[in-house]
Amino acid sequence: MTLQRTTPPPVSEPTLDARPRTTRRAAARAQGVLLLVIAMIALVPLAAIFVGTFQDGNEIIRNGISLSVDVSELSLDNYVMLFTDSGLYFQWFANSLVITVVQVAGTLLISSFVAYGFAMYEFRGKNLGFILVLILMTVPFEMLMLPLYVQVNNVGAADQYWAVVVPFLAQAVTIFFFRQYFLGVPKEILEAGRVDGVTEFGIFFKLVVPIAKPAFAAMAILNSMLIWNNFLWPLLVLRSPEKFVLPIGLNTLLTPYGNNYELLIVGSFFSLIPILLLFLAFQRFFIDGMTAGAVKG
Repeated sequence: MTLQRTTPPPVSEPTLDARPRTTRRAAARAQGVLLLVIAMIALVPLAAIFVGTFQDGNEIIRNGISLSVDVSELSLDNYVMLFTDSGLYFQWFANSLVITVVQVAGTLLISSFVAYGFAMYEFRGKNLGFILVLILMTVPFEMLMLPLYVQVNNVGAADQYWAVVVPFLAQAVTIFFFRQYFLGVPKEILEAGRVDGVTEFGIFFKLVVPIAKPAFAAMAILNSMLIWNNFLWPLLVLRSPEKFVLPIGLNTLLTPYGNNYELLIVGSFFSLIPILLLFLAFQRFFIDGMTAGAVKG
């Protein structure tokens, strides 16, 4: 009698319940729909302003800015006026563009230097200096406005572009953000650079800055938005109409003697283009920079 060896039946692995996976997919779809709805709601004012650029200014004042318009009444007259008879508009646009580029570049450079020192070096008074930066973050601009204005007048810098830029090159918020980001950079990179004979400036520009590209992109976008839309400080410093920045220039279109609503609306919409292009150029770095800067504190 021969015994036949029987192999045991294969043990089936436990099947995963499909319900949690289905639930996660449904939640992801619901989240996507919700975000789409929020985005559409946020874009409604922008779409209304865009439609308003094709309308007559007096009609907008009578009926308000709305998406409900008669298509037959839309025209390109406002755009024709913008590019042919807009007065100093493009001078104001150029002034804002130059000030924004110079101030953002200077702010990123100086603020990153200061933050790099706080994050990577040990020196006497380091903690006290950083505490002062945190305190400065809590001080509103309205408290600094009068002393700064007095200093600008005392040195004879009124109606000069550099008086708009220089007082705000070291931004406390930007310093704090960069410092938090640099804390996540391994200090072994600095030591390796020193061993290879790289200077301290070379270490910063060649080794640290490439790692911190997301942080620089995030701060470039945020500072550009603030500087491009800055109104109060340039209003105090600049006095010549040809030196006005765009927010001040657009405000001068509304006077007790007449209002140029057509140019105001189309000029305001046209002023959104630089910030929009900047965000599209650096959007892939923006989220990484904002999240990575808050990881370590």
